[in-house]
Amino acid sequence: MTDIDKVHECDGGCEHEHTHKLPHDHGTNTLEIFEKSYENKSFEEVADLFSLVSDSTRLKIFSLLCHTEDCVINIAAAVGMSSPAVSHHLRVLKQSHLIGSRKVGKEVYYTVAETKEAELLHGAVDRMMEICCNK
Repeated sequence: MTDIDKVHECDGGCEHEHTHKLPHDHGTNTLEIFEKSYENKSFEEVADLFSLVSDSTRLKIFSLLCHTEDCVINIAAAVGMSSPAVSHHLRVLKQSHLIGSRKVGKEVYYTVAETKEAELLHGAVDRMMEICCNK
């Protein structure tokens, strides 16, 4: 069985070495792979992002903005919702860095953000929806 020595913080705030072992030895290096691949990533953050786009309206708005830049009124008309409801979804998407905005005079235009998360989500949505995109 492969032992993995790891320092972690206990509930009491002290740091000490722990040896972690898997319950069954199948000759795999599961712990090593997991710790090397995911040690700096937060599954909570990823789950939060997926939770955010599990709302079909939000996903629809995000997908639309991957292909165009537009104002709240036009987005609301396109998705068949009120402007205040769309504004709420836009605010949530913007706080998550999936979309961005720019102001021209009194008008605010929204489009997909230039972040790795937005790019990956855009690709996944397009593939799942079988949409061909040039963006």
